[in-house]
Amino acid sequence: MSERNIIAIHDLRSPATGAGIPEIPTLPAGTELSPGLLSDSLGRTLHDLRISVTDRCNFRCSYCMPKEVFDKDYRFLPQTALLSFEEMLRIARIFVACGVRKIRLTGGEPLLRRHLEHLVAMLADLRTPDGDPLDLTLTTNGSLLARKAAALRQAGLRRVTVSLDAMDDHIFRAMNDVDFPVADVLAGIDAAVAAGLGPVKVNMVVKRGTNENEIVPMARHFRERHGGQVVLRFIEYMDVGATNGWRMDQVLPSAEVRARLHAAFALVPLDAAQPGETAERWAYADGRGEVGFISSVTQAFCGDCNRARLSTEGQLYLCLFAERGHDLRALLRGAHPSGRPWSDAEIAAAIGLIWQRRDDRYSQLRASRPAETDTPESGGRRRIEMSYIGG
Repeated sequence: MSERNIIAIHDLRSPATGAGIPEIPTLPAGTELSPGLLSDSLGRTLHDLRISVTDRCNFRCSYCMPKEVFDKDYRFLPQTALLSFEEMLRIARIFVACGVRKIRLTGGEPLLRRHLEHLVAMLADLRTPDGDPLDLTLTTNGSLLARKAAALRQAGLRRVTVSLDAMDDHIFRAMNDVDFPVADVLAGIDAAVAAGLGPVKVNMVVKRGTNENEIVPMARHFRERHGGQVVLRFIEYMDVGATNGWRMDQVLPSAEVRARLHAAFALVPLDAAQPGETAERWAYADGRGEVGFISSVTQAFCGDCNRARLSTEGQLYLCLFAERGHDLRALLRGAHPSGRPWSDAEIAAAIGLIWQRRDDRYSQLRASRPAETDTPESGGRRRIEMSYIGG
């Protein structure tokens, strides 16, 4: 029987119960990181990595970071807990060897992380085993994008996704709950298009009773102003985390959103651009761009989900609705029993075992699960908040 090292992997922000303990086979001295694709227990291949660079945000959107919970007394992570840019680069390099071809920077609000363009430049230099550059993207609320877009593009960012839930300024200010004007986000989108960060994707979370009357005005604005340079995507309101008070009756199904849009602008279906794509694509029949529909609630896409998520403190999550993370920071900053640092090859082996045992499919099982997971029966486990690992 081969000798094995056992490394505890657990969630630092949750009770350390039920966490997996991946086994790392002892590797011969000098073993180097070698490329290879990873598939999980359901045959889903690792392709995308989302890296949260901060847990802070300057918005307080009720569906993500409600002010009642994330108030002035909320304790965000200390700076020392966050992964450094060098640690993020190292993890990213290891994931690329494991098959990742796309990296998305998220938050919180990623543009709040100081000197983020330095991290972008570092990641932009990475290459796949075949020598190709990564698809390097970023999701933002757009509040700082007007002043940052050109520098991000120059650093090597390829595309950007902006979260925007309404064209009406009153509705938008109410939804972000910090009285931020929609005009500033629109200016950021214009700046991103001008900088070449396109096609820019704009994500609108549709919440019944709140902003469903903004569906057509949003579509009209972007198709008339930017055409195919901006792709508007409508997202069903999801039960991410345990603080947004989600109810099923607040979900406006994508089919209904599409029907409303089709009544204003004729739509024709498009094929998926790539495997694992979350958005169902439709084009305007008159050729003035396309829209997308992300239906996590009514049409789960767990079957080909190929994304892993890394929190800003180095916790690896395998699902947007996960309750537990895997502590990769402990491997980055810790040591082998012999006292030497863990090698890239050993960390890759840990990641490989984590991914190969992955069986998450929350959205497919949603109807059979309790609405609230923070119960005595659950052992105190809660779904991780979207503001902590990004959308």
